[in-house]
Amino acid sequence: MDCSYLIATLNDGIRIAYAEQPAEGQEKGVIVLVHGFPQTSYQFRKVMKPLASSGYRVIAPDYRGAGLSSRPDTGFTKSVMATDILHLLDHLSIKSKVHVVGHDIGGMIAYAFVAQYSHRTASVTWGECPLPGTTAMHEDRTTHAQQQFHFLFHGVPDLPEALVSGKEEIYLSHFYNKLAYNANAIAPADLNYYVKMYRQPGALRAAFRTYAAFLEDADECAKWVSDGKCKVPALGLSGGMSRHKEAAPQMMAEVHEEGTYKVVDVADSGHWIAEENPDGFVKAVVGFIEHN
Repeated sequence: MDCSYLIATLNDGIRIAYAEQPAEGQEKGVIVLVHGFPQTSYQFRKVMKPLASSGYRVIAPDYRGAGLSSRPDTGFTKSVMATDILHLLDHLSIKSKVHVVGHDIGGMIAYAFVAQYSHRTASVTWGECPLPGTTAMHEDRTTHAQQQFHFLFHGVPDLPEALVSGKEEIYLSHFYNKLAYNANAIAPADLNYYVKMYRQPGALRAAFRTYAAFLEDADECAKWVSDGKCKVPALGLSGGMSRHKEAAPQMMAEVHEEGTYKVVDVADSGHWIAEENPDGFVKAVVGFIEHN
């Protein structure tokens, strides 16, 4: 990525790696991009500069367990991972409200961020994930269990790491190939980067524990909703050719206050929106932010 790449050591000793792109011209605000699985902040390599060109300071962390960030044994509920993002913002002395944009697992983290820290959130964009605690997640663990086999497989202690270790390229490629509409979006060099990241000691263990925490995440989500649905402006962002777009309207309605959210599909994209259609991703995100 054409940006700086730094490591922040937080108060609890967790190291969070992040890429940063300064705003061009007068800064309009801060956008925080949160990646998914099996990716890292590298997934935003095509959109960081265009977002910065629109006047936003852009920060893309590797969430705990991924990329060059710490890979601890615990702390993989989305509430804890969202708190890492908050601590990173404090580390960077960013006190103004930020625009949080999350994809896949990052979408779950983005929702957990706004649910806990609405006072630090200007807007939230999230999608391409069945949020734990919603009907979409229940259906992906039951009705769509064959398509979403990894939701259960990744939650089994120890076994996934034992079976996938040494076969990371085959396993990761399965998801890229199955979920992409634009098959050329993740080139061989990109695949090699992701494989390298997930071959690091502890990387698979940490990745799978983000899934093992889904039931605990669901309980936390239910509590947040019972305390009141999110009122911060929200965008549900899906790939136009992704199966996840079908569940997005109901899922957003389950956790966001009526009249505070909208749902948008990005054309010519499957699951990997920022890589498959970066121009469409930037247009959707900036358009939403600047009209709220």
